[in-house]
Amino acid sequence: MSGVLLVAGAGEGLGRSVALRFAREGYAVALAARSADKLERLASETGGRAFRADLTSESDVLALFDAVESGLGPIDAVAFIASSRMQAPFAETSLHDFERVWRGSCLNGFLIGREAARRMLPRGRGTVIFTGASGSLRGRPGFAAFAAGKGGLRFMAQSMARELGPKGIHVASVLIDGAIDSRKMWREHRERMEKLGPDGALQPDAIAETYWQIHCQPRSAWTHEVDLRPWAEPF
Repeated sequence: MSGVLLVAGAGEGLGRSVALRFAREGYAVALAARSADKLERLASETGGRAFRADLTSESDVLALFDAVESGLGPIDAVAFIASSRMQAPFAETSLHDFERVWRGSCLNGFLIGREAARRMLPRGRGTVIFTGASGSLRGRPGFAAFAAGKGGLRFMAQSMARELGPKGIHVASVLIDGAIDSRKMWREHRERMEKLGPDGALQPDAIAETYWQIHCQPRSAWTHEVDLRPWAEPF
């Protein structure tokens, strides 16, 4: 099995693992993000190809899909991993910050999802997987902007799935509930990661396995939404 995977919002944690999982099956991998330096490192580690793009820019997203499909071939699967997160008291959340988080967690998902649909519909096949969080389901104190963005992304994915599923496009959401073990998490939250202990945080390779399984599901038994959390995470 082979094809083309686009990782939208590729990073050193989950994005890297998803890229490696699909590459293991012979997929050509396109890695898209804003940071050119980060992309080059990821490309060298995964064997993927770097495509610098601002996923909140409509023109950048259109150019991204053109570049990927002209350089690698028709896109078979999209893993949308981009996210923008902030914590602040509701009364102190500025319009600028609220809109920034919404753009970085929902608007960019719309642009990626819409362009993927435009490319996949004529072919009658394809997989689009959106990455959510516990904020997709409930708004915690201090996370109004994040919950609005992730909640909007989740409901958009539901609409896409209901409309596009009968036309051969599998749309799914993976709701990640808990900390993801990554180099970035260890750099920024070492004390928390040490407290969680073995398997207390989600392993990115284990999450990536779920993305691959969703992509491989037969049409008679498609998953639309799945939640993942480590055994120690309360819910």
